[in-house]
Amino acid sequence: MKISIIAVGKLKEKYLKQGIEEYMKRLTAYAKVDIIELPDEKAPENMSEAEQEAIKRKEGERILSKIPLDTYVISLEIKGDMISSETFAKKLENLMVHGKSKIAFVIGGSLGLSEEVQERSDYALSFSKMTFPHQLMRLVLVEQVYRGFRILKGEPYHK
Repeated sequence: MKISIIAVGKLKEKYLKQGIEEYMKRLTAYAKVDIIELPDEKAPENMSEAEQEAIKRKEGERILSKIPLDTYVISLEIKGDMISSETFAKKLENLMVHGKSKIAFVIGGSLGLSEEVQERSDYALSFSKMTFPHQLMRLVLVEQVYRGFRILKGEPYHK
């Protein structure tokens, strides 16, 4: 299985980088995982709705350019489905069983995802109704992917 994490914005915090590197190293036993970091658009403080949509559209174009046609796309969205770690693991397993060997997780910028990216998404996933920094979501996501593989292998970790 090949997993891509497509994320808008530069990761700056050292502690987040270290956590992500640790889980990426652990994931090598289960899948090939790549992180594709895309630049975010500069966003002034008081933007109109039209300006916000334009920024999301530009970031969305960059995201879509990195997703091959044969890839199953899971977008991280506040309005997505909230599921347990066990259900998430089962979803990964079902994708593998049904021949979906390429999966892309998409994390938008601070304004969220464009409508075009949401339409391309095969599944919208939410980790909470709360809003989190998109950099922190990278760490949470790689940890959950790792946890999912551990659950599927029956290995101790998910308690």
